[in-house]
Amino acid sequence: MRDIAVKEVEAALSAIPQPLRERACEPAVILLRKPSDSLDCADVEEDTMGLFIGNAFSDAPGPDGTVGPRIYLFLRNIWDEADHEPERFRAELRDTLLHELGHYLGLEEDDLVARGIE
Repeated sequence: MRDIAVKEVEAALSAIPQPLRERACEPAVILLRKPSDSLDCADVEEDTMGLFIGNAFSDAPGPDGTVGPRIYLFLRNIWDEADHEPERFRAELRDTLLHELGHYLGLEEDDLVARGIE
């Protein structure tokens, strides 16, 4: 599952148009099996598929020494949502990554839904 995820993340980022690709590659993409209590955020639902943490691109940068923006992809939850079908897993993973990138670029949930990136 992890190997598929790494390839899909690379392919999705490569497919982003060039002017936006540089910005889209700024957040670290972290692949985890499931959300855990060790994440530095509050109240992550157990079935969450992805999570953006950090300052959005449009926000002012944090103080020196802060951790940069991160996108977490929770592979087990994405796999379950895809009903354990590899092609659906790839599609769900890509959609989740794009959704979280949208948050990094400053889009709210309503904006993402309007653009078909739920």
